[in-house]
Parts: sequence; structure tokens; C-alpha cells
Amino acid sequence: MRAETQYARSGDTHIAYQVVGQGPIDIVYVPGWVSHVELCWEEPTYARFLNRLSSFARLIIFDKRGTGLSDRVRDDQLPTLEERMDDLNVVMEAASSESAALFGVSEGGNLSALFAATYPERTTALVMCGTFAKRIWSQDYPWAPTPEERQKVYEYVEREWGTQRDLEHYAPSMVGDDAFARRHATYCRHSASPGAALALLRMNTQSDITGVLPAIHVPALVLHRTGDRDVNVEEGRWLADRIPGARFKELPGEDHFPWAGDQDAILDEIQEFLTGVRPVPEETRVLATIMFTDIVESTQAAHRVGDQAWKSLLDHHDKICEDSILRFRGRLVKTTGDGVLATFDGPGRGIACAKEILDRVKELGLEVRSGLHTGECEIRGEDTAGVAVHLAARVSALAGPGEVLVSRTVRDLVAGSGIEFEDRGAHELRGFSEEWHLFSVK
Repeated sequence: MRAETQYARSGDTHIAYQVVGQGPIDIVYVPGWVSHVELCWEEPTYARFLNRLSSFARLIIFDKRGTGLSDRVRDDQLPTLEERMDDLNVVMEAASSESAALFGVSEGGNLSALFAATYPERTTALVMCGTFAKRIWSQDYPWAPTPEERQKVYEYVEREWGTQRDLEHYAPSMVGDDAFARRHATYCRHSASPGAALALLRMNTQSDITGVLPAIHVPALVLHRTGDRDVNVEEGRWLADRIPGARFKELPGEDHFPWAGDQDAILDEIQEFLTGVRPVPEETRVLATIMFTDIVESTQAAHRVGDQAWKSLLDHHDKICEDSILRFRGRLVKTTGDGVLATFDGPGRGIACAKEILDRVKELGLEVRSGLHTGECEIRGEDTAGVAVHLAARVSALAGPGEVLVSRTVRDLVAGSGIEFEDRGAHELRGFSEEWHLFSVK
């Protein structure tokens, strides 16, 4: 699901927003540091996260001024939290939302908390995820960075903004997923310039909502992952202790981004808190062959041909993949921006499909690699998850240009089929304790 971008005027500033879904309640999603209301839909994990929210609510998303598609502002004229509350008010008015539940992520939780305390009549509930109270160390708040540690972050952001090097901090479960890393880097570059990102970071450092928390008198839920590498779980507990009647829920995981890792654990808590009904997972476990494909050096290719030509190439690429997957009795789970994830009821058909895709996309001037593994998967509605999916993704990442790489399980299951392999040796795969023997299809 995806909506048209609209604009609400806040003083002289235009704020970009979208409205998605038609549920009985309104949720305003308040993003963290930077955002982009259109590119968020290009990241499959993020899009799934937002679609799940819009499945039980009318979801309002927006870009805070200075980020994404909202008007940019001078780095020395960044908005205060008070001005951002004004922006949030005009977005709700433009979306015809008299009152809504606020869902603030990271820094977005600060704005959400202040809004809930200031406008309880417009706030039906408050949900904060991975949120901090302040960003400078003090004796009564020892989890925040020291000024020296914060300075190192400034220098890193100025030097590395828009690259693929910060996933280990914000989304460690996605490290090794090159396609995700590229999409995330693109998202950051379009959400803010390096100067704006740094200026916003400095502004966040000065933010302190400790005095606001006791004045929040709406139902509140504070969610935090145990191993969050950006905001310590004790900060979430500290917040909940100071909001009257707030509920605190600690969840497993290390990712700061709520859409990375086990997003359903977060979404289940939010849905139950806001609707009173906890969703019953529709999950089926099956044995399947998982196939990942990935366009080799897609970023360079996109720069070489230009945005419009690249979009046309991707459309043709996706159509080829869909046709081949259907022909070999597979199921397309999702596209990944520059590749696909599909499942098959037999490893031989999965290998044949991968080989056909690699051959056919050469007509477009593209080179693709593929990885396959057979194992038990969890079918969750339209999605497929489980250890086997993660392993297939790791195998695909090790494949060379024009190569179909498979796990030993796949090779053993097609014994006698006539398919020939070359031994690629044992490999350590991130997230797996034992080595896996891999083979290249001749």
C-alpha cells in the first residue's frame, strides 16, 4: 500500500505527508533523525512495517521540516521542538485527524512525548520505541554519551554520511545484506544533506524531555530492544518509570530501527495496546528451496544509465524474474529493489529458475548472481521467514557475478539429476556457528 504525497503549510514551511489505510483509529508515525515519505516505501522491510500499521489504523506519516520532501531550512535555523509541534498539528489538521495515537521512534519519541503532554485532547495514546530522554551524560542519566563521545559521532557523520558503513550500529541484523545497505545509504542521502544531518544531530544532542515526562497523562507504551546499540534499554525503562501509568515492554534484539529484525514483535505490542486485540499469527512451517537473486554492482549501473533508464531496466528485470519463477512453479515472495526472493517446492526447479534468470537478464546488459538453500521456512501470510531464509541470503551474498551458488543441502538433494557442481569450499556465514560447504552450479 502506498499513498500520494501531499503538503500542509506550517507558517512559511511546507510539510510533506501521506495518509495510508482506513482503520478505525488514527496513528501518526513520527520518524527519527531523518526521513523520506516516498523512499521509505522502496525499502521492503520498512514498507512491510508501515503496511502492517495501516492494516489496523489510518496511518499518517510525514517528514519533519528540514528533512525528506518537506522544505529544507538553513542549518542555523533548525526548528525547535515547539515549532515541530506546530508542524505536527497542521499535518493532523490537513489529514482531518482530530485526535490520534502518536508513535515516535528514537528522536521522534521526544516530539511525541512533548505533544502528548501539551495536547492531551488531540492524543489518544503515546507509543515510544528506542527513545531517549536526553543525549548528554549526567550522573542521574549515565547511559547518554559524553560530550567527547558525541563529538566523535559528529565527525563520523560528517565523514561517512550516506555510505553503507553504519548498519552495524543501527541495524546489526542486516549487516551482510548488501542490497539493504545500498538502499539505506540512498535513503539517507535523499533524506538530508551531510550538513543538515550533522546540524540535526547537534540539535538532538541539546534535546532534553526529562521535565516533560511527569506531565504526560495519556495511555503510554514504551518499547525497547534489549541490545539496542544506539539507545540503551535502561533509557527506555527510565522513561517509562517517569510517565504516570506507562507500560514498559522489553523485547529481544539489537536493532535500533524497528523495521529491522523481528518487527512483528514490536507491531504485535502496538496493535494490542491500541486496539485491545493481539493478532494471531498465521504461520505455516514447510520445507522449501529459497532463492535470492541480486543485480551485481547495481548502484554503479544506476549512476551510469540515469534514473529513468534504470527504472525501466528494473521493471524489465522484475518481469523476467516473475515469468521465470512462475514457469518453474515457484512463488515470488518479494522484490528487494535489485533482486528477488522466491521459494520452490523442489531444489532442481529452483536451480533451473536461477540459471534462466541469469541468462535472460544478460539481454538487458545486467549481470545477476544467485544463492539457494533448502530448509524449513515459516510462511507468514505473504511473507517467508526463518533461519533457512537468512542462510540463503548469506549464500547469495558470496556468489560471484553470473554465478548460481548453493548450499551442500541443495547439492545433496539433486543428486542423480545430472546437474554438475564445482566445490567452493567451506565458509563461515555470519550468524551461523558452523561452517557451510558451498557449491557453484556449472
